[in-house]
Amino acid sequence: MASRERRSDAVANRDRIVEAARAELGTSNGAAADLKLHRVAKSAGVAQGTLYRHFPTREHLLAEVYRHELTQLVDAVTPLLAEHPPLRALTCWLQRLVEYARVKRGVVAAIEASAWSDLYSDQHHRLDEALGMLLDRGKAAGQVREDVDAADVILLLGALSRIPASEWDTRAHTIVAVIVDGVTLSSPDAPRQAARHGRPVSSE
Repeated sequence: MASRERRSDAVANRDRIVEAARAELGTSNGAAADLKLHRVAKSAGVAQGTLYRHFPTREHLLAEVYRHELTQLVDAVTPLLAEHPPLRALTCWLQRLVEYARVKRGVVAAIEASAWSDLYSDQHHRLDEALGMLLDRGKAAGQVREDVDAADVILLLGALSRIPASEWDTRAHTIVAVIVDGVTLSSPDAPRQAARHGRPVSSE
């Protein structure tokens, strides 16, 4: 019983550390390089030794924060689809993705390129699958263009990485709104779809 309680305490400590690190990143606008581990430990209510037992380096902690953020984003798909029509669910999810992108940018800037490559290659398919599910539901409901796939949207979301930190709060959600407008199926979209597939666009 005591061993089980110790494991439970260890899991709780780990979760608090990750959440505290996430909160610290939020206050620093995703500047992961400025993350102070002693402040994270204090905020989580654990000793620094406890933090280092779970996360020997800042990079280990940042990688776990990234995985946690991605998991929350992926897990949000099903509840959003249960609560909203598909296009609204997609919009809400992309707005939540803005915070994921903020964390991701901080992690990319703070850990070695090789470590980020390994981390991203192991996780990115989850993002593709979540986005694909939202788009498929939107297409089935006649709300999303048939010629758009997850790869298209992810390429467009790459614009988030080029937003200056000082302009993040004003521009990130605008970019999401533009993407949603672009994938939405409506009568003006027909010429855009024709153009994409190399067919001439009627001027009538």
